[in-house]
Amino acid sequence: MSDSKVLHLVIRRIADWSLWSFFTEVRVIGGEHVPLDGPIIVTATHHNMMIDPAILSSKFPHRRVLHYWSKATLFANPVLSWVLHSSGNIPVDRKSKNRQDLFRGTIEALARGDAVALFPEGTSYTEPRIMQVKDGAAWAALEYTKWAAENGVKGPGVRIIPAAIVYTNKSKYRSSVIMTFGEPVSMDEYKEQFFSDLEGAPRAAAKRLTRAIERELVEATINAPDWDTLYSARMARDLLWEDERSIDLEEFVTISQTLVDLFSTTDATANFSTVRRHLLGYYSLLQSTNLTNSVLSSLPLPPMLSPSHPTPLPSRLLTLSVLIRDTLAALTRLPFFLVPLLLHTPVYVMGRIGAGLVEHEEETQAQNKAVFGLLSCMMIYPATFWALWAMLWYTGTGALVAAFTVWAFAYYHNRLINGTLKRVIAAWRVLVGVWAPRRWELSMSALSQYTTPLVPPENPWIDKNRANSSTPGASSGTLRSLPTQFADEPPVKIAPRRRPSSRRIMKHLLRARGEAVKALAGFLTTLEASGDGKNVIASIHLAKRFGWVEENSPTSSTDDGRDGDALPDAKGYRRAREVIAFLRARGAKIATLDRKIEGDWALSSDDEGTPGDSEKDEEDLVWMPSSTGLKQEED
Repeated sequence: MSDSKVLHLVIRRIADWSLWSFFTEVRVIGGEHVPLDGPIIVTATHHNMMIDPAILSSKFPHRRVLHYWSKATLFANPVLSWVLHSSGNIPVDRKSKNRQDLFRGTIEALARGDAVALFPEGTSYTEPRIMQVKDGAAWAALEYTKWAAENGVKGPGVRIIPAAIVYTNKSKYRSSVIMTFGEPVSMDEYKEQFFSDLEGAPRAAAKRLTRAIERELVEATINAPDWDTLYSARMARDLLWEDERSIDLEEFVTISQTLVDLFSTTDATANFSTVRRHLLGYYSLLQSTNLTNSVLSSLPLPPMLSPSHPTPLPSRLLTLSVLIRDTLAALTRLPFFLVPLLLHTPVYVMGRIGAGLVEHEEETQAQNKAVFGLLSCMMIYPATFWALWAMLWYTGTGALVAAFTVWAFAYYHNRLINGTLKRVIAAWRVLVGVWAPRRWELSMSALSQYTTPLVPPENPWIDKNRANSSTPGASSGTLRSLPTQFADEPPVKIAPRRRPSSRRIMKHLLRARGEAVKALAGFLTTLEASGDGKNVIASIHLAKRFGWVEENSPTSSTDDGRDGDALPDAKGYRRAREVIAFLRARGAKIATLDRKIEGDWALSSDDEGTPGDSEKDEEDLVWMPSSTGLKQEED
């Protein structure tokens, strides 16, 4: 770092605290690809607003200071200029038609051996795939390479470091993040063409480099042709790995992309459409109730019942007593849990308010939750410290005790909030829903609005021409390697819908879970029994690792971000049996999937208690225990 970046260090420390509080883990993969020093341009995915640069700066290997682009006009004011420089920003004159002037600040930073970080997608958005990668990063890297050659600059040349930031659930509190750094992209392959005097050669070199960056980002992220495919794959993943933490984060992207590819194969089985409908229905009901399959599968259950012989409970009073007993047992084993929970209640309230302001902007919800929560903590923690210190007579020892107590409350709360509170609340919501008389249930017509997953609205800042050229099934672009059996999606219209009450929808949710489990179990069993002749679609990079690639005649790539070179139209495939073996080897509970309904509320009637049955069926509710009982969070 060539000069002091005081504000950058302060902001990064605040980001450290905020990320530690909001996320369970930020896993960094490929950190060895980031050089300790020397000029680099980091090209990162951008799907979560301010959270993306916070994660990138906070967890960047070697704690190198990252410099981000800002409008050159903002640097006109001396005070604001110091603030921007001190926080690591560099000016970009976007009105300049001379690229050397446009990237002057970038070239100066790279000449000092600094690290520049860019988001080549151009905007933060929520889509089922990477929609666009613009060529600003490629032009900046090549222009610096040309400048360095003209000015006789010695030392290592600039390299581009792709950085893919993937969220297990980007708007969910206490979820996880995977940040993967790809291998450095050298300019050696592109500079000769860029330096050429031939007309269009520099532009063609920049486009080729942009495609290389795009390819690296696509291979390190999860990309689906449409929302239904992505949601189906997510739901299948959650059913196969009930414990959210049981998936190795090192394998999370590969597992998720494998499932996306699997559910992109529309002819995988004869009942594919039915399977996907059940998965989407269950996913939508979870989405509507703000519950997760992980929480539902780990509710407190009575140990006196046999999992292989479901028996109706003698009375609802016994059900209530068992739940109260297990709830109290959980809380008594956590004697310091309630105090930190009460202390952090304003944080949750403010976070909910912040998320509610951008209800249909998923990429902004986490940002608002983190910012609102951080501001609340900045008021709560000092106030708690001063209150405790006052109780200890403002002594030196009292200050140390008060500071340690506040830190312990925050640490203890973050470690235990993941499972305990969510499971207790979910258990009581299930109880209320199951206890409710059948006449309170939503009718099938009223339920229909909750069985179709909500999808985010389109982002107006996405270049539709560029996005369409990268859509699966297009003749060119890096994303042509994705599954190709779906057409472009129609415009999304978001219709507001209220969260249904537990008493009206809980039985529907539990029925949907049973149907989804059975459908997925049958789907995977059929695939496994289909023999070696059954193939499924695979993304190109996964097909190269686990299957094979078939290349058809080259297609011409033309304007709008392409250089006109002939590109092979490739399709990837994997054996269906290999895919099942791949999932099982990474912990998927395929063999016991059809028995996963054990340990949850179920309906004992053969028709799963379809609304409209006799009132007698209301008492046919059974409670089937898992072998684990109440799961406690040890970590």
